[in-house]
Amino acid sequence: MIEKSYPVAFEIAGPAAMFSRPDTGSAPISYPAPTQSALKSIFESVVMSKQAYFVPRKVELCLPVVYSRYTTNYGGPLRKSGTSNFQFFATVLENVCYKVYGEILAYHPTTHEINAQHQLQEVFLRRLTSGQFYTTPFLGWKEFTPTYFGPLRSSTQVDRSINLTIPSMLLKMYTRPTEGQVAPIFVSSVQIQKGVLLYAE
Repeated sequence: MIEKSYPVAFEIAGPAAMFSRPDTGSAPISYPAPTQSALKSIFESVVMSKQAYFVPRKVELCLPVVYSRYTTNYGGPLRKSGTSNFQFFATVLENVCYKVYGEILAYHPTTHEINAQHQLQEVFLRRLTSGQFYTTPFLGWKEFTPTYFGPLRSSTQVDRSINLTIPSMLLKMYTRPTEGQVAPIFVSSVQIQKGVLLYAE
């Protein structure tokens, strides 16, 4: 018996994005493309489930990779005690657009009574089309909200000129897609070929 697939695709674009490389310390630099966990977070801004979850498989970069210096005043809990706000520097992505492809998986096999994969797929696509979100979507950092988040647009095309190698990239952040423990896993020599990044299984 062939197991049924529950594919999901969406497009997201915005003036800035930040997918922080953990090895860049106090002046973080973005990966040139979103991590799987960032795309999963974007999906979950529309709908979440404890029985099923979204797994990104591929992302298409539809605009050139351009880095930009970003400065903000930080007043959060990581500053030294007794100090006022300080300037926080980062290297972010400028003018991004991604087409994201993935599928819905489930923790338990589908039964005649419950099909958590189909339910999550249907609710996501319906809300995405109508612009109904559970929380505000963002591109890595919460201040980087999208100018477009919706179904794939035929007017947007992958930038085939982008060919990059990412020496090390975060694959997974938690032991479980939902309600997991922090246990980051990295993969080496991740390839972006002709504007397409295929995520490791």
